[in-house]
Amino acid sequence: MTGAGPTGEQGPSPTGGGAPPASPVIERANRLSAANMLRSLLPLVVICLLIVGWQAFRSGPDVGVRTVDPSTSVQLAAARAGYQVLAPAGLDEEYRPTSARTDAGAAGDGDPVTLEIGYLTPSEEFAGFVVSDDRGADPVAAVLDGARPEGTVELGGESWQRSTTTRGETALSREADGVTVLVSGSASDEELETVARAVKPYSP
Repeated sequence: MTGAGPTGEQGPSPTGGGAPPASPVIERANRLSAANMLRSLLPLVVICLLIVGWQAFRSGPDVGVRTVDPSTSVQLAAARAGYQVLAPAGLDEEYRPTSARTDAGAAGDGDPVTLEIGYLTPSEEFAGFVVSDDRGADPVAAVLDGARPEGTVELGGESWQRSTTTRGETALSREADGVTVLVSGSASDEELETVARAVKPYSP
């Protein structure tokens, strides 16, 4: 009996048994979908970049700078001090006062009075002004103690002592009748001199 092989057997598939190839139409549709997605996202990316750029433009050096009105501190110091209080006046608006304080509120008759005003200069540096009839007051001693004299300079009709502090910063100071007037900080010599020239006797 000659047996024939099983009728269910088939030869190997001519395509190797793998998945049928994708239709060219489907591939083209996939490519078009990806391209459309990129085109739709591009405007959003551009808008986001513009927003970030605008925020960076607005977030200039002024961000976080809080200005104050020093007039209240100056008036209080002038009312309690036993000497003619001086303070910078008429400075350009680019010299922004960022701090002002005085110990006059706790001063009794005859007690020394110290007034401090801090400025942010046009170059974004610090210029500090101090006037006090206490040479040992912290704001004065912290700057002048250990400072190295560098000669004098005429500013605003007054002779100022130029010094280099232990921090390497310039200090401009003058003393008369036991009152010390001081301008110092990280600002350039030119900006410190501008503040010193603006120092005038306070008048209500």
